Amino acid sequence: MARGDQLYVHRELLNLQGVYEHHGIDCGDGTVIHYRKPSETIERTSLTTFARGNKIYVKQYPTCFIPDVVIQRAKSRLGERNYNLLFNNCEHLATWCKTGVSYSQQIKDFVPVIDQMNTDKLYEPIKRAIEEGNKEKAAQLLNQALADIKVIWDTLQPEYNHAVREMNIWQKVAIQALKQNREDLARAALERKQNYEKSATEKKAKLDRLANMTETLVRNRLNI
Repeated sequence: MARGDQLYVHRELLNLQGVYEHHGIDCGDGTVIHYRKPSETIERTSLTTFARGNKIYVKQYPTCFIPDVVIQRAKSRLGERNYNLLFNNCEHLATWCKTGVSYSQQIKDFVPVIDQMNTDKLYEPIKRAIEEGNKEKAAQLLNQALADIKVIWDTLQPEYNHAVREMNIWQKVAIQALKQNREDLARAALERKQNYEKSATEKKAKLDRLANMTETLVRNRLNI
């Protein structure tokens, strides 16, 4: 590790170990600037606080800003409280500091993971906390899981609604084109409609999965 490095450790997302990487910028003096949870504020903390006992890795880039610039960019955002899991998370911040581009590879890869999530496994750590008599920890884990699900839901729902609206619009365009004997325009409109229909179907499946996960968690909350 060196001054200006982009560091990351493995953290839990939706209580699934290893799914989520927590990123930050090494200031070179034993501190790291990162989007800290649960405060969801960009803070400068110790390496120990950043790592939480996990192994620290360094993300490599073929080209990036020099260390002084990286740290200056990180410092310029201290105190920010605009955290968003999908659009402005810790990896977005660290990558922006290193390269000037706000980007998160793990979020790009994450949405398909929703379909593979098992609600029983999601509830296991909460159940263990209940069995150990630690209701406070169980409630904290459950509320964090619900909060993370809500962030994803609030992003997918508008995208689904947009796809449905566009699907209906292009259906009407196709019908109108046929009335005007413009089969070429009708075919083009139907192709657009089918693309949006496919997108809406995929997003609806993800929303249904999230709804089932939420229902399971809320139902189990009654047992805490």
